[in-house]
Parts: sequence; structure tokens; C-alpha cells
Amino acid sequence: MKIKTKLITLVVAFLAAISFALPSQVNAANTDMVDTSNNNGLMTYDNYYDMLVHYGVKAVVQKVSEGTTYVDPTAKYNLASAKQAGLYLNGYHFARYTTVEGARAEARFAVAAAQSAGLPIGAVLATDVEASEQANNSYAANTANNKAFMEVVQAAGYRSTIYTMGSWVGTKMSVDKGWIADYPYNTSRYQYTSHHAWQFRSDQQFAGSYGNFDVSQLYDDFFTANQTPSPSAPVIPAPSQPAKSNAASDTDYAQTGVFKPSTTVNIRTGAGTGYASVGSYAPGESVIYDHVYIRGTYVWARYLSYSGRYHYVALGVNGGESYGSRSSNAQTYSHTYYAVRSGDSFWSIASKYGISMYTLAANNGKSIYSLIYPGESLYIK
Repeated sequence: MKIKTKLITLVVAFLAAISFALPSQVNAANTDMVDTSNNNGLMTYDNYYDMLVHYGVKAVVQKVSEGTTYVDPTAKYNLASAKQAGLYLNGYHFARYTTVEGARAEARFAVAAAQSAGLPIGAVLATDVEASEQANNSYAANTANNKAFMEVVQAAGYRSTIYTMGSWVGTKMSVDKGWIADYPYNTSRYQYTSHHAWQFRSDQQFAGSYGNFDVSQLYDDFFTANQTPSPSAPVIPAPSQPAKSNAASDTDYAQTGVFKPSTTVNIRTGAGTGYASVGSYAPGESVIYDHVYIRGTYVWARYLSYSGRYHYVALGVNGGESYGSRSSNAQTYSHTYYAVRSGDSFWSIASKYGISMYTLAANNGKSIYSLIYPGESLYIK
């Protein structure tokens, strides 16, 4: 008994010594803030509310732009959903600048994108500095460029800070109080309590949400200042019901053909304007359909997406304007290509065609992190 008691005493003393030697963050970090972007798709009220209630997330930082040409297509929807769920709203811009003038141009672009997406004035609009452009730049240049970016953002009424990797702080740029990414394998992360936030992992998953998420612990109120969250129940429109006025205005028939829109038409989950819009087709594109519906005001075409789900597009007004041309020669279209437009991402294009963004990228010899450019042709199927 004496030997056992002595052994237990030594073990307890050893564990106590460890607990005093290691910072408290070893045990756990608070999931205070989550990053979202097109890589996570469209986030709903339920997605954010689940994060708030079950994980303690209280703030979101949404990507709004990159460089001087890319606007994140999910920003407006995601910020609105996060606001409904009662989260603090923030945004970030992925930097590509290498000069002071370039930084100012990107800042002006980021401000316009943030305003268009509904990011409230007074919120944080951070600059995400981690790209190869900055890796190849000098310490002095990066520091001056970041300062120029933040000055323009602050003059527009937003607050700003620098997001970067822990290994770049003090080596690639000067960072006074920033938002620092450093994952648990690097014990130097414990110095980040002097900054606004520490991003401690990039592979967090949430039930019901798509993909991996970056999550951060907050050390002050920088990302929660100047806002008063006001959660509200989501407004979910009831799906439109097929018109029942007469037999002529509510019919359907099997017909296979190719539709080439002459104007942008929405892709919907049902044959009616009240069904959810999951994308769009633009002039120059085409869709092979297998059924036609007349539902009150509109004529609809149905097609089977690559995900195995049926989607619908309006061919035109019943007895009126046509939204494009139709052909019955569907067999000539053995492959589908897509011309990239400004603002597109692998996620938004893949969603349109009902395929995985990983499959889309692989089909074109790319990864989901590869850049795509307006005018570039992507192979779909």
C-alpha cells in the first residue's frame, strides 16, 4: 500500500507540473469565429444557428473578394443567413497585391464587394495575406502594402486587420495586432493572445454544413464591436403551386430537345417561380431536356442533372415571349463545356451542373484551389 500510495502521489505531482508548464490553450480553444466562403457553398440560417447553439460560434468572417476581379458569389447570401442566425458579421479579402497602388486598387474593389454583399459599415474587412505574391515580396513592401490597403478600407468606414500565418509575423511583414493562423503542431501559437484572434484549425466540420471550416478563438472584441446581433426566424417562401385555371394552362408532355437561352434563365428545383433557384444558364450555353411543362404563365423544360436530380428552366412565357431557341436534335451534344464568367468559382459552376466541385476541377486537370479566369472553357461532361 505504501508503494502504491507513493506512486500515485508522484503521478499526480507530475500531471500537476505539466498543467502549470503548458498554457491553458493546450486543453481547448474556443470556437468563437468561423470562416466561410464559396468553398463551403451557400450557408443557411440552420447551418449558422447550429454553430451558434452547439459550438458556441458567435462571429462569422465571410470571403467577399480576391484581387481586383473576383467577387465571392456566396457572400451576400451567407452574410444574410448569418445575420438571421444572430452572428456578428465580418468579411475578408484575399490579397494578390505586390505594390502600394495595387493594394489601394484591391482595397477599393474589396470595399465595393463588401458593400454589395451587405457587410455593415463598422464591421471588420480584413486583408488575407498569404499568397505567393507576398511570399516573393520583401518585408518592407508587404508592410507598406498592407498599411495602404487598410487605410483605404478604414476611410470607407470599415475596420481592418491583417490575416496571415504565424510564421510570417515579423518575418514577411510587420503585424501589430492581427488575426493569426497557426495550427496546434506549432507551440509558438501561444504568443497570439496579444493579437485579435488565433485561427487554430482548418478542418473543423459542422453537422449539416458542407466541407471543412477554419475556426478561430477571439482574444478581444475586435470582431464583435459596433454591432448588435438581432436574430430572426428565416423567411422560407412556399413553393408555387401549378396553375389550375384550365387544362390548356396546366399540361405536360414528353419531349427531348436542346434549349439555347437568349437571356439568362434561372435553374429551379421545380416547375414554378416559387421553387428554389440553384443556378442559371446564360446565352451561349445549352441544356438538353427530356420533358416540357406548361404551368400557368410559363413553359418549363425539365432535365436530369449529373447528380441524378431533376432541375427546371423556363423556356418562355406561355403564348408569349420565348427565352431562347429549341431544337429536337439532342444527339449532337455529346459533351458539355462551360465558359467561365467573372465571379464564377468551382463551387458555383459545379452547383449549376449538379456535380462535385472536386470532380469538376479534376476533369480539367486542376484542384479546387486553382485559379480560373473569365473566358476559360471548362469541360463538364
